[in-house]
Amino acid sequence: MPPTADSPPPRPPQSPAFPLPGLVILTAVGVTATFLLATPGGLLSKADLVGYAVCHRIAERSFVIAGRPLPLCARCSGTFIGALVGLLGQILVLRRHRSADFPPIPIILILVGFMLAWAADGLNSYMTLVGGPHVYEPQNWLRLVTGALQGTTLSILVYPVLNFTLWRRPSPEPAVRNLRDLGLLLLLQAGMVGLVLTQWDILLYPLALLGALGVLTLLTSVNGMLVLIVIRRENVANTWRDSLIPLLAGFTLSLIQIGGIAWVRYALTGTLSGVPPFQ
Repeated sequence: MPPTADSPPPRPPQSPAFPLPGLVILTAVGVTATFLLATPGGLLSKADLVGYAVCHRIAERSFVIAGRPLPLCARCSGTFIGALVGLLGQILVLRRHRSADFPPIPIILILVGFMLAWAADGLNSYMTLVGGPHVYEPQNWLRLVTGALQGTTLSILVYPVLNFTLWRRPSPEPAVRNLRDLGLLLLLQAGMVGLVLTQWDILLYPLALLGALGVLTLLTSVNGMLVLIVIRRENVANTWRDSLIPLLAGFTLSLIQIGGIAWVRYALTGTLSGVPPFQ
């Protein structure tokens, strides 16, 4: 029967439920509890383990705060804390909550420049590590800065893909629309870099945990997208509540990956810091 003028408007179709949410929650609780209880030490040691899965952790190439190296080397600290700062900046400062388009071409070209600077400094640094020819003596502050630029780039590229995959109605606009938006994110990165360079003792726990959180955030975003694609539940979330289960699945996979990589690396090297013979 066709609707009349007095008929209520048709209800929008309901989003397909994420399969087995209870199993996802139980698995997440079990994996998280195992990680927290089975790994040695306190919060700093657990942050070290997260860093150990993605970073070489050579002490000489890491910032030392309160007599302790950060869980990530200088370059990875800039990259992963920078990615976290970039994501939060797009959400909280630029307030682009569901933006699902890449920046305009001029911004993309600047981001390519950031990646090239990160790669060039990394190559130069690697050549000094193996005793090869290099252009200049690497410095931890430069590793941190180029890492922060790379972290900015990653956040600007990952964020729209996550939104496009997650939301039923993503916003067809870029989160970073112009040089002003990019400049605001870079100001946030400059503040982060400045804090790390102070090497104040009081910043040990905040920076260590932010580094680990940056790793988990990036891995969770990527794994969450992969989960949605594999089970064919892309573009079904209407609210953040709808997104919790797939993101929780991505978080669980990230912890499993971190544990697996750390276990294999320890089995091969016998150490939780450095890369033999370069430690």
